[in-house]
Amino acid sequence: MFKNLFLTKPVEPAGHVDAGEPVEGSLQGEATLKRSLTATQLVMLGIGAVIGAGIFVLSGHAAAEHAGPAIVLSFVIAGFACALAGLCYAEFAAMLPVSGSAYSYSYATLGEFVAWFIGWNLVLEYMFAASTVAVGWSGYLNSFLGDLGMALPASLAAAPLNVINGSVVYTGGLVNLPAVVIVAALSGLCYVGITQSAIVNSVIVAIKVIVIVMFVAFAAQYVNPDHWTPFVPDRVTDANGIGHYGTQGIIRGAATVFFAYIGFDAVSTAAGEAKNPQRDMPIGILGSLVICTVIYIIVALVLTGLLPYYELSTPKPVATALEAYPSLLWLKKIVEIGAIAGLSSVILVMLMGQPRIFYSMAKDGLLPKLFAKVHPKHQTPYVGTIIVGVCACLLAGLLPINLLGDLVSMGTLLAFATVCVGVLVLRYKRPDLARPFRVPAVWIVCPLGMAACLYLFWQPFSEHWHLMTGWTAIGLLIYFLYGYRNSKVRQAAR
Repeated sequence: MFKNLFLTKPVEPAGHVDAGEPVEGSLQGEATLKRSLTATQLVMLGIGAVIGAGIFVLSGHAAAEHAGPAIVLSFVIAGFACALAGLCYAEFAAMLPVSGSAYSYSYATLGEFVAWFIGWNLVLEYMFAASTVAVGWSGYLNSFLGDLGMALPASLAAAPLNVINGSVVYTGGLVNLPAVVIVAALSGLCYVGITQSAIVNSVIVAIKVIVIVMFVAFAAQYVNPDHWTPFVPDRVTDANGIGHYGTQGIIRGAATVFFAYIGFDAVSTAAGEAKNPQRDMPIGILGSLVICTVIYIIVALVLTGLLPYYELSTPKPVATALEAYPSLLWLKKIVEIGAIAGLSSVILVMLMGQPRIFYSMAKDGLLPKLFAKVHPKHQTPYVGTIIVGVCACLLAGLLPINLLGDLVSMGTLLAFATVCVGVLVLRYKRPDLARPFRVPAVWIVCPLGMAACLYLFWQPFSEHWHLMTGWTAIGLLIYFLYGYRNSKVRQAAR
């Protein structure tokens, strides 16, 4: 039964849309994209994709629960691991400049079984990320409504379930209603089809960047350096033997804030529109990573300087920090508006990406054909959009942000590690392929990138191993009951 588990697809631009790739027109085939993006535009694309939930949502949780003020070091470590993976993405994106995703790269290099495993984990990256960001969006919206005297009751604005010391506990709430509403609304937009213009995206990016600059400029004068002492809090261990703070806490924090960088691979999916992929893709990927890491470090310093780190574990840490200063309440309102706008675009991108992963896998025969159904009028993968929307609503409405964020990071880290391995495998198997960009010191960068991603993956896995193992088991069951038997690559090889 298990013969040819590792059959590979031909190394050529795929004839379907991969996760997160810009779509023009129908999903019946891959669009021919105009090569017009410069290196600067690619850098701006990366900044727009990366800056969002990492600052507005997870920075406070990572500082409060894991690293303390040393969260800035966590951002550096996570950024370094992303840079290594980014070099590998750049080689694939330049070599296959029409289509770029970890699922396709894995199918072309490591075989179908690994591609399925990565595709299944990309569900964690996209669908769970949409739910995670929706929880943060809910926090900022309810805070903004509170300023207007219209705040929702806690029972309708917080998850009814939480995870404490590895156990699921009931919080007393009913459902995170705003999170459910925003996911449902944006899923509806994805159903009917959306054309995201460059102007709209530029406006959203501008709003986010302006809000961040204002936060740093006006809040920095209220920073209390005493809040940075100790910079690395003493290590503590809970009843389950899980450590927080100290050096281990910094590493654990890096795994959490890795969520902040998941948008950088949006640059690689734009390779088909780059004027000069060989030169511009590395600049776009690595340039945006450097700039975003610097922004994250500065914001983290200001944030932990405004309020003791242990008070920042909320879905809206930036607004929470500003609430402590009456003279900055005007800025709090601006931050909330910026966060609501910026996080909405992130949720939208994630909800658009996940059905296209399913579409891609269904076209390869690994998922039922219904996931590849395209709406006759709207030209969208409407069945997958509905399923993803319903699942994301349930996740956002019932689960806490810390658990969702950890699962997203775990799925993403596995995908990035696989891309690093894939570069080495293809260098060995197909040295003849033209590579407009080549990873420098490949026998150092790729293993180091893989090791860094897997090491960071292990941090949340040690706490959530049962969830990750269960998720993997479900995926394997689906693959061997359906995907293995219906794989088009396997059928062609018979």
